[in-house]
Amino acid sequence: MIRVTRLNDRPFVINADLIRTIEQNPDTIITLVSGEHLVVKESMDTIIERVIEYGRHLRKLTPPT
Repeated sequence: MIRVTRLNDRPFVINADLIRTIEQNPDTIITLVSGEHLVVKESMDTIIERVIEYGRHLRKLTPPT
């Protein structure tokens, strides 16, 4: 899960695995695999960094095989 902020300053979290696309023009729009569109304050680069960090966090929680 990653934390993002709506344009009205209300924070919320989304499942990073459900992100289909991220666009910035000029607002940042996240499109989920369901087709739902979310407009957020964070830049596209910030969201990408958070998704990468989320993935790294998940890999740390996985026990070695």
